[in-house]
Amino acid sequence: MAVSTIVAVAIMICAAATLHANGKTDINSAADVAEALKPIARNFAFVLFSLGIVGTGLLSIPVLAGSAAYAFAETQDWKAGLDHKPWEAVGFYGVIVAATLFGLSLEFVPLDPVKALFWSAVINGFVAVPIMIAMVMVVSSKKQMKEFTAPIAMKICGWAATGVMGVAAVAMLID
Repeated sequence: MAVSTIVAVAIMICAAATLHANGKTDINSAADVAEALKPIARNFAFVLFSLGIVGTGLLSIPVLAGSAAYAFAETQDWKAGLDHKPWEAVGFYGVIVAATLFGLSLEFVPLDPVKALFWSAVINGFVAVPIMIAMVMVVSSKKQMKEFTAPIAMKICGWAATGVMGVAAVAMLID
């Protein structure tokens, strides 16, 4: 997971540097993002970017639908797991189908995907702070975690990360 995160950050930094160097600072569409590949891929930039988007979608759809199904099934005390037959875990598989169909339906809504990604990241930045506070408090609680309480170094890292996220969220409001 660390390697994939490092690769993702490297891709974002390289794309941002390339776009900025070529005077592209206002990204309004996927075509604008594909422009970042033009200096390297020339005429194949849009094909290469399209293949990357399709590949990312094919990788992420099952993960997102599956994680939503697991989370929802766990909260409802339903049978959950891909090791069950669909008729044994109807709710679990129903959530997978519903999440996939919801994602598919977004294709038919006049929604700019670049703006949607931007705003989902902004919302995530604000929502993450209280969730991180709750998580650090839970892993710090001897009453809840018993012998599995987080060590002091992990708590320090957790509070530091929460602080950075909080400062970033506030800074976003100021700018």
